Amino acid sequence: MMPPEEENLAGGGEGDGDSGLVLLQALKSGSTRKQGCDPFAQTQRSKLQHRRARINQQINKEMRMRAGAENLFRATSNHKVKETVALELSYVNSNLQLLKEELEELNSSMDVYQNDSESISVPMIPLGLKETKELDLLVPLKDFISEHYGEEGILFEKEIKEFMDLRQAMRTPSRNEAGLELLMEYYNQLYFLDSRFFPPTKSLGVFFHWYDSLTGVPSHQRALAFEKGSVLFNIGALHTQIGARQDRASLPGLNQAIDAFQKAAGAFNYLKENFSNAPSLDMSAASLNMLVRLMVAQVQECVFEKMTLLRSQNDFLTWLQLAQEAARVEDVYSLVHQTMTQAHVKDYVPFSWTTMVHVKSEHFKALSHYFAAIALCDCPATADAELPEQEKAFIQFHVTMPEGPSLHVLLQDPEERRKLGKAHLKKAIMKHEEAMRIHGLCKILRKMDILQEVLSFAHKRSLSKYSEIDHEEDFFETGDAPDIHPKTHQKPEIKPPNFSQVKVTDLFHRLGPLSVFSAKNKWYPARRVHLMRGENGFGFTLRGDSPVLIAGVIPGGCAAEAGLKEGDYIISVNGKDCKWSKHAEVVQLLKSTGEEGVEIGVITLQGSEGPKAADKKAAAMSLGSGMLKSNKENSRKSLMNSKSASTLLVWSKKSKRSKKSTYSIPFTAVGDNEAMY
Repeated sequence: MMPPEEENLAGGGEGDGDSGLVLLQALKSGSTRKQGCDPFAQTQRSKLQHRRARINQQINKEMRMRAGAENLFRATSNHKVKETVALELSYVNSNLQLLKEELEELNSSMDVYQNDSESISVPMIPLGLKETKELDLLVPLKDFISEHYGEEGILFEKEIKEFMDLRQAMRTPSRNEAGLELLMEYYNQLYFLDSRFFPPTKSLGVFFHWYDSLTGVPSHQRALAFEKGSVLFNIGALHTQIGARQDRASLPGLNQAIDAFQKAAGAFNYLKENFSNAPSLDMSAASLNMLVRLMVAQVQECVFEKMTLLRSQNDFLTWLQLAQEAARVEDVYSLVHQTMTQAHVKDYVPFSWTTMVHVKSEHFKALSHYFAAIALCDCPATADAELPEQEKAFIQFHVTMPEGPSLHVLLQDPEERRKLGKAHLKKAIMKHEEAMRIHGLCKILRKMDILQEVLSFAHKRSLSKYSEIDHEEDFFETGDAPDIHPKTHQKPEIKPPNFSQVKVTDLFHRLGPLSVFSAKNKWYPARRVHLMRGENGFGFTLRGDSPVLIAGVIPGGCAAEAGLKEGDYIISVNGKDCKWSKHAEVVQLLKSTGEEGVEIGVITLQGSEGPKAADKKAAAMSLGSGMLKSNKENSRKSLMNSKSASTLLVWSKKSKRSKKSTYSIPFTAVGDNEAMY
């Protein structure tokens, strides 16, 4: 896979991060719209994102005002000024509360993300994308190229603008596979940007601004890991939107929804395992854990719907399986509800989400009891031939065995089956009513007609069945049906992001191979050496490719007299750039020189001079070869730049690069093509 410090919030102009400006930016630049980016779309979803961005900006403005007022309150000793500032603070805090409530209502607009099918299905919970401000990297990157690489920064303006266009495009990804690929492409390019321009001991001086997905609270850091994490969050969020829009009344739609929610769970889980100390609540470990569980629960719900759709028989065992599948959905939603009501999460998650999850938990528990009643009441008494198989299934069906006659009698006596079925229906009706009561507590959910319709239909169906099997002469008291043991035939899979599926080319390829020409390496100024071929050749040994390394220099030879050293890299021959040249290509250029000699451009990495250093490198290369393409992120820059580790967004230990990785040594893998020239 392709391969963070918190600062005080700096004031920016209102609207700096408004995603509505993306359209204006695209029109100004006149650039071709990138595939997967749709800034011109005027869908309900895009309008929702624009409203979210506007609220984010207002929250940002109010927070800056609050910070200024709090500073003045602490600084002043004038009683009258303190009273005025306290009044202003009260006003600002009220505004913030109203804005956060408005944002919560936007985040609860699940119907915008659902499919347009006329079929009735329970809405899923999608996530809105994190918003970000525009970022101008032209000057910082040009300066770094001039200072660190010794190249003319102006010569790389095209590459820098191409990267900035890519970032601009990924702010408004389309809600399909192309949008996901766009986010993946940008994420993968960040690996190269990290390696090229973010040294371990120096900051580039660029801030990455992102807004919390649910609260709109802004955060910013200099660390590139914050940018990576935010893009990864949006990959997961976009998967949730794709999953929610599928038509789950069809098998292809259900399969696509399952795949999307599993990939969303994988993205959030990857983020949780590879980041720590996030600056925004939506990327905290507690929130990500909740999101992973929510996605798994939505996968399980889709699996239940898939089983319902594929049901071809109405026999006893099929109804039992459906009941257990529904119980499994109830089980996972109960876990999500517990997670959402924990101390670090309950004040952050929208109330409508918590209510929706609670409603679904009760709804699917009711369905499990309803299907159990159908199995017992609508299916004929068990025949002797089927008895062993049905006994085996029924033993594992309840959490605790129901009171009454033996299992053998229960399965073969229609009256005993009706009694137990009636108990299950009684519990189903109670749970349906509880789901409807909880649903009524949330103003936002009350507006969702489709959810109300689903709950009402299921409740009426259970009541109708209860009336059908209830006899006037029943004098027994209906017992309490035991809970149903949850079981699923398709366990949800958490699918981590497959970054390698989107191939990218390093935009700054011209700077040279990353193994040498990276931000973490330093070298002395390039020097040009004129060599004349002696009787024994040039007097040096070459090794490796891209760039070719001078592995040895013969004392007293032409190369030694000209000032070449062991460990030098050849970057040009007679003015031809050789940073990416293969061993054989450089040799051919050297052999083609005439009596006038050859001019070689070389660089020496700082700290790599001398025979001992070269020997150490050769040994390290033999250990690290083959790891050059490793894309795992590391936290070296953020850890070294940090003044406060507690506010730092960093990669976890699992993501640290191996000490034996070729990436950590300053040249490429050694081949067998070493020879004297």
